[in-house]
Amino acid sequence: MPSEPTGPVLVPVLGDQLTRDLASIRGRTKDDTVILMMEVWDEATYVRHHKQKIALIFSAMRHFAAELEDAGWQVDYVRLDDADNAGSFTGEVARAVERHGPRAIHVVEAGEWRVQQAIEEWPDKFACEVEILLDDRFIARLSEFRDWAEDRDTLRMEYFYREMRRKTGLLMDGDKPEGGEWNLDKQNRESPEDDMDPPERPKFEPDKITCEVIDLVQDRFGDHFGSLETFAWPVTRDEAEEAADAFFAERIEKFGPYQDAMVCGEDDLYHSMLSTSINLGLLDPLELCQRAEKAYKDGKAPLNSVEGFIRQIIGWREYVRGFYWQFMPDLQSSNALNAQRALPEFYWTGETDMRCLADCVRSTRDNAHAHHIQRLMVLGNFALLAGINPREVQDWYLVVYADAYEWVELPNVAAMILYADGGKLASKPYAASGNYINKMSDYCKRCRYSVSKKTGENACPFNPLYWHFMHRHCERLESNHRIGRIYSTWDRMGEDKQQAYLESAEAFLETLVPAKKTWARNGQGTSES
Repeated sequence: MPSEPTGPVLVPVLGDQLTRDLASIRGRTKDDTVILMMEVWDEATYVRHHKQKIALIFSAMRHFAAELEDAGWQVDYVRLDDADNAGSFTGEVARAVERHGPRAIHVVEAGEWRVQQAIEEWPDKFACEVEILLDDRFIARLSEFRDWAEDRDTLRMEYFYREMRRKTGLLMDGDKPEGGEWNLDKQNRESPEDDMDPPERPKFEPDKITCEVIDLVQDRFGDHFGSLETFAWPVTRDEAEEAADAFFAERIEKFGPYQDAMVCGEDDLYHSMLSTSINLGLLDPLELCQRAEKAYKDGKAPLNSVEGFIRQIIGWREYVRGFYWQFMPDLQSSNALNAQRALPEFYWTGETDMRCLADCVRSTRDNAHAHHIQRLMVLGNFALLAGINPREVQDWYLVVYADAYEWVELPNVAAMILYADGGKLASKPYAASGNYINKMSDYCKRCRYSVSKKTGENACPFNPLYWHFMHRHCERLESNHRIGRIYSTWDRMGEDKQQAYLESAEAFLETLVPAKKTWARNGQGTSES
């Protein structure tokens, strides 16, 4: 009978688990633990990620490994260009098992479905014990979400959010919400002012490690989407804390009122810009919420700003994670509206006369970032109205944003933006005409198209596309209590006006050029359409 392995405990740490408080590290002793970190080709190319996204994750990983080593941990770090790199997590764990002969593998559950499926095969692949630990960096366990979701036909974030408020005690006055209302979103929809002068967010000059990673990315992934020239993301916990300090000192006061505002060329406004650091593990989301609550109690930020910030984290972020795991793997192929149009080329090039879309793509290309209302109500709204195939839209969002991991990206895109789940997440499609964009931005002022013109050659495309969308989905949507009155408006228009909207939309849709490249999920590169 073979003897039991007597080596150390091997602790694989994934690229979005960069905290020493990780369940697999917490409580371990340094002389009996090998921490394994891996840069692998599969993860960099399962979609062709934005160059800044790859650089951010690899740089943050290398800095975290150095931090662990400085603290006395044994770190086995595999670089992308190491000669024997197997290219996958499972392959690299297998090589590490050969090197270290561990008696056990302790790994925290993955955030993404496909990675978790691979991890769950490890007990059958390796002779040593494999223990998969819960990711307790989230406030709600997945089992809690499942219990909450049980027997519900629709899963509204608002009610889950209230449970999270009660659980954490954030902004609670006994058993009631601070100020008497759970959700202050109605106070957070101010249009941009002409004299807005938001402070610049902290930007971090790439150090030697980051410069090495940028060179690697440019060499190995130079044909991927995006620019590396403006890379300035925080890549260490200290930098992330500095970014958080700046937000709470300079921008949280106006974060709420202007969180839905859009200004051409202003990429950050009053947004926290902390999502990349939160999703990497560099910042603790609950601690950030507690800091926000303290800012309110200290009189440094209004309740609507603080509630809005906390809702995005303990409400929306926690909710979409639960929703993702509740409906995977079917969610990734859902297409309730049968949208089949190919993704237009301008999503990659930004070459469109629609000023709003051009600016959002520019920011996305240059920064690997666009704020949430640009993602939802410009880029996403267009994809919804034009009937773009959900899988192509999902892949695009997953590629282009530095904070995009499938667990958070997929529910936002498939269910929130595209209504592809048929309404399990959202009570109605987030469809809007040009009037919404005009109200919440300055995009329409110097656009080639006229937002006040409803049909015809120079009309804002969002106007006829809105009614085209509503018309083609009438059978599904007219009974929806939140938008039923829209169909009453449509019915009152008269046949000639209706036909003008439909013909204008069709004429515009005919001008859309499909993307020349297929940004494949399998990492096989691009192909001409």
